[in-house]
Amino acid sequence: RETVEGIVAAVRERGDRALIELTKKFDRVSLKAGGLFVSEEEFADAAREVPSATKKAIAASRKNIHAFAKASLRKDWKQKNAQGVQVGERFVPYDRVGIYVPGGKAPLVSTALMTGCFAQAAKVPEIVAATPAGPGGKVNSALLYALQQAGATEVLKVGGAQAVAALALGTKSVRRVDKIAGPGNAFVVEAKRQLVGAVSIDLLPGPSEILIVSDSSGRADFIAADLLAQAEHGGDSCAGFVTNSVRLLKAVQSEIEKQLQSLSRADYIRESLEKAGFAVLVKSLGEAVRICNDFAPEHLSLIVKDETKWLKEVRTAGAIYLGNDSAVAVGDFLAGPSHTLPTGGAGKSFSGLRADQFQRRTSVVKMNREAAAKSLPIVQEFARVEGLDAHGESVRIRVDE
Repeated sequence: RETVEGIVAAVRERGDRALIELTKKFDRVSLKAGGLFVSEEEFADAAREVPSATKKAIAASRKNIHAFAKASLRKDWKQKNAQGVQVGERFVPYDRVGIYVPGGKAPLVSTALMTGCFAQAAKVPEIVAATPAGPGGKVNSALLYALQQAGATEVLKVGGAQAVAALALGTKSVRRVDKIAGPGNAFVVEAKRQLVGAVSIDLLPGPSEILIVSDSSGRADFIAADLLAQAEHGGDSCAGFVTNSVRLLKAVQSEIEKQLQSLSRADYIRESLEKAGFAVLVKSLGEAVRICNDFAPEHLSLIVKDETKWLKEVRTAGAIYLGNDSAVAVGDFLAGPSHTLPTGGAGKSFSGLRADQFQRRTSVVKMNREAAAKSLPIVQEFARVEGLDAHGESVRIRVDE
């Protein structure tokens, strides 16, 4: 908290200079005042460098995300109330939003799509991406291409809490945004928390989490693979398994050790499992679901024989994957719903990122004289009770004219 307070204060007071200093300090990357953003030449270079297979994967993911996003967009509506007043809602996209894409341990190409594409589907005209630059001040080509495909109109080469502060407060080079979306490490999440009010935020998505709830029908090799995949994000990730089957519990533990041997990020995964991995044996599935609802996991994999029954009992989860064949990684990269999801128990109060979070809602009210007359007696009574006679008069004058 104190570190982020200092970073936010530095950006507020020194603007671009603070961004350059903090990027040098934290990321060991030297940026210049005129080079905080990706240039058109860098965009063009990235498009040439990215292999066609990567471009096809990005296109497939983008297509699914857009289809899912457009189905969930809120639409204008209107109706008449009991007094004949026409009421409704109007939804318009934000003018300018910021999306944060982590880039520390790996170029999170999928996150560029799973944030930007939702803003793009909502027709936000200005999408400003922020992601830390790598050596030489360059952004990974695949990540940069994905950001461009996701509608990014600008890409800021700055990461961490300083990027969030710049987007929220503005600097000489960075025009402030209306809303910030996207996941990040503990410092990024804390910056979003501190800057609520200065800017709208989506949610507070931190390190990756998975909880797998399974009865004896679960496949040990599949379950272990999903646990390892989510732990792969690094030491802050949390991977949990809850079951009422002793046999399955032992089998999953064996599979984890077996599969770890062939994974390139085994050290990261082992660190994560040792720090925040857990396996719980319960007496019943009811107890397992109660643990789930208390934990409110980012990802829930539910593998049970009576799927319909137990799905109804789940109250808090960012995303739910049903059955042995529903690999969480497909949701991470391709399925359509955003993988930007609530973590750390925030699923009890927040939902995952959606297209309608990039829309402003405005209520609309229209009435004629007849509707005003029917409304008058009720308004006058409220005005009398609350001692606000001018309110009553503002309606009466229209009716008695």
